[in-house]
Amino acid sequence: MRIFFAFVLTLLFIASAEAAPSSELFPRPAELEPAVTFWTRVYTEIDTGHGFIHDSRHLDVVYEVIKLPANSSHLTHDKVIKRAKDQYAQILRSLARGKHSNLSAEAKRVLSRWPDGVSKKTLRNAARQLRFQQGQADEFRAGWVRSGTWMPHILQTLSERGLPAELAMLPHVESSFNPNASSHAGAAGLWQFTRSTGRRFMRIDSVVDERRDPYFSTVAAAQLLARNYATLKHWPLAITAYNHGVAGMRRAVRRLKTHNIERIIERFRSRTFGFASRNFYPAFLAAVQVDRNASTHFGHLEQVLPVDTMIIVVPEYLHVKTVEAVLGIDRATLQTYNPALRESVWAGRKYVPRNFQLRVPTAHLDSGAQIALANIPPDQRFVKQKRDRHHRVRRGDTLSGIAARYGIRVAELMSLNRVNGRHLIYAGQRLVLPTTDVPHTRIKPATRKPVPEDGKYVVRRGDSIYRITQRFGIDERTLLALNPMRNRHKLEIGQVLRLKAARLDTPATLVVAAAKPAQVKTDAESPEETTTTLTETHSQQQKNGEGLDENVTTTAHITLSADPSDYTVASDHTIEVQALETLGHYAEWLRIRTQKLRTLNNMNVGKYVVSGTRLKLDFSRVPEETFESRRLAYHQELQEEFFHQFRIRDTQTHTVRRGESIWFLSQRKYQVPVWLLRQYNPDLDLDRVSSGAQVNIPILERVSETTG
Repeated sequence: MRIFFAFVLTLLFIASAEAAPSSELFPRPAELEPAVTFWTRVYTEIDTGHGFIHDSRHLDVVYEVIKLPANSSHLTHDKVIKRAKDQYAQILRSLARGKHSNLSAEAKRVLSRWPDGVSKKTLRNAARQLRFQQGQADEFRAGWVRSGTWMPHILQTLSERGLPAELAMLPHVESSFNPNASSHAGAAGLWQFTRSTGRRFMRIDSVVDERRDPYFSTVAAAQLLARNYATLKHWPLAITAYNHGVAGMRRAVRRLKTHNIERIIERFRSRTFGFASRNFYPAFLAAVQVDRNASTHFGHLEQVLPVDTMIIVVPEYLHVKTVEAVLGIDRATLQTYNPALRESVWAGRKYVPRNFQLRVPTAHLDSGAQIALANIPPDQRFVKQKRDRHHRVRRGDTLSGIAARYGIRVAELMSLNRVNGRHLIYAGQRLVLPTTDVPHTRIKPATRKPVPEDGKYVVRRGDSIYRITQRFGIDERTLLALNPMRNRHKLEIGQVLRLKAARLDTPATLVVAAAKPAQVKTDAESPEETTTTLTETHSQQQKNGEGLDENVTTTAHITLSADPSDYTVASDHTIEVQALETLGHYAEWLRIRTQKLRTLNNMNVGKYVVSGTRLKLDFSRVPEETFESRRLAYHQELQEEFFHQFRIRDTQTHTVRRGESIWFLSQRKYQVPVWLLRQYNPDLDLDRVSSGAQVNIPILERVSETTG
């Protein structure tokens, strides 16, 4: 019966989507037609064994369809592609020199791809704009068939949030509706969330990765898309932001002073706004069109039917063998319907976590399943998760040496830590080690000192972060999130640390408070240098240059977090000050003294930088790209620590009353960090908020457990 109603819902949504004037929400201007046509051809005409050699700026210029050698390596494919591109580059350079007489048949064919009277400059540029795009017809067809499994849930989720049904087609672009899809950039699942963005809305750790569950990740994708639209007000921009990031699209709008997607695609120039970002919206339009006309392109197809399932809440930490025995369902079936549980659970290294929503097919269960789980004998129930073992990498360590020391396999060590190459470890890195088997007995909590009533601790001589966490039984990540530090190894005697968050009205909103926005200190101790660079992307990574494309629209080396804050340097060498930044930070990232920044900005000693204002910087010792990289890494670390503990469940709107300030809303009423309020209200001057203003408030909940 549930399946019947699900299909009725699906048909109603499809019918309403086709009947609605979607051009109002998703305009298709004439300027984008060449790109939409190109992606339609990619999705319907050629499979993954073939690809187009084409111009990356003029997508109506396709020179050739080349065939990739079957059963060959990526290296072989790359050589074939490079050989073809070199051939066309040579022809185009010859044509650009003005030689249009006595042309070979091949040169005539290449020239015919361009309009009459094409300029020499255009042809010179064309020689540098050659690109290979792998076909996707077989992947799209397979994705359309399996999409039926989750389409009712996707459409219902979009409907509940008032979002357009067409957004259900985005997984065609991202993953071809493959929940096992992953990328070199770390994106995973049906909706291709990166770890940093996914953690805002889902649980992602060594036990559970909800990105890989189509049901969990669909809800998260709806939240992200709704937020993109609330910020940008136009669906073409919101969809492009799913790939390029909200901050990037806000910059494009400000710089070009337009919301027209065709003008932004044509004119916006940025180091990170590459081929994938420019083509994400046209590819989406093509996917919607192809999906609705699948039978025209692929012949008669039947979608996979959704399976009727139910959710059982796991009452305690349980071994997977116990769950199998009690429910009478084999492990393979459980794993199929619960892809969020990681291999550590299925291999028995971790327990099925407490309160996990286990999805099982109703055909395998009777009405007493939940009761049966609740009645599991005490000696098979556990009060704590199996703890991780770790190894801190030291200079000279190798993966093989570490594996030999602990008696484990190198492949297992690489898999647990998502290491792609045998040499990609570095000093100071913390590697997760496989857990050892432990007796199936209830784990008794260790005796710890109680946390003081006020939740505060004064640092003493000899203290360290590790000793404090052991003394009070606090998770290290929790302590660091409660006390943002620029250098965790430098504690001062007398320094006050918070051991617990402030008391809240409801457990679902337990959060960490941030600094008062109007008092961002300046001459704080310089932060420890970090060289981490944000390089995550929201869709499957592809090699857009001399290599084989893995999927349709992706780009590498761009920051695509859900953070709308502008961390870039403007053309006049100014930046917008963000929350939790100080002059000390800028001086450290620029390798200069804070006084030089004070002089440059006419700031007296003791004056603070204020979030939202602009500050001029000196790039005489550090290039802009390096500064941006260090700045992004700093904020990424802060936000990852926070979202290790909390995730965004929903949002609500608060109307500011007389006497209320952002400080009051952040610290007293909702206890949401100021920096997160700024991200959810990027166009609102939070330092001068007036009565009656509408403030978007993220509703937070604590992640169910911290591991290790």
